Amino acid sequence: MEHVLELKNISHSYHNTEGETPALKELSFFLKKGEFISIVGPSGCGKSTLLSLIAGLLIPESGTILINGKQLKESTTNIGYMLQRDHLFEWRTIYNNVILGLEIQHMLTARTRRKAHQLLEQYGLESFANARPSELSGGMRQRAALIRTLVLEPDLLLLDEPFSALDYQTRLTVGDDIGQIIKKEQKTAILVTHDLSEAISPGDRVIVLSERPATVQQTIPLSFSLEEDTPLHRRNAPEFKTYFNLIWKELNRNE
Repeated sequence: MEHVLELKNISHSYHNTEGETPALKELSFFLKKGEFISIVGPSGCGKSTLLSLIAGLLIPESGTILINGKQLKESTTNIGYMLQRDHLFEWRTIYNNVILGLEIQHMLTARTRRKAHQLLEQYGLESFANARPSELSGGMRQRAALIRTLVLEPDLLLLDEPFSALDYQTRLTVGDDIGQIIKKEQKTAILVTHDLSEAISPGDRVIVLSERPATVQQTIPLSFSLEEDTPLHRRNAPEFKTYFNLIWKELNRNE
């Protein structure tokens, strides 16, 4: 099976007047179609830098990034990027926020408009299509931000701590919602998070990064014996604690 994403020996450093700060060192991993992986690591180890490299916002100093078998700069694969904040514009309705990316990319057609309405209805926001962002809860706003990303039909989703601005109870609900939506839409996704429970709940694998300069320290495949395998149900599964402790030990093995 061809990998949607493949990173081979990626290294990157930041440069300023005070010198060089290595962020990533010979980092390699792959992502299969429809797979959801979570990436965890010590604070400041370069997790967000890694997503910026995959999105093409930064260029690695060495190594290769392949998207669907092609060099990143040659790839036409659509990549969706969901950030920590929802970045919904108050002067636009929820529907007009959802179609903003379509407008920018000149993809707004009758078909994509129908797709936007379909996603809003499917995920419980159709009745808020004409509302302003301030009229929605934090969780509903994040759902709208995800729909704005999904309507562009990305082959790869990058999620950079998308729940970090929410309170704990809302994080649980929204994490469950968004995890299920991504699975239902059969999207390939990478989640970067500091929260180990959040990493385990939706993922097929958890990649543990080392301290900076980050490399892959360990890859942990996840498997749960659940009739209804959802992010929220995983938190109560017997395997959950085992995975949590395993990842915790990996993160702290050098201390």
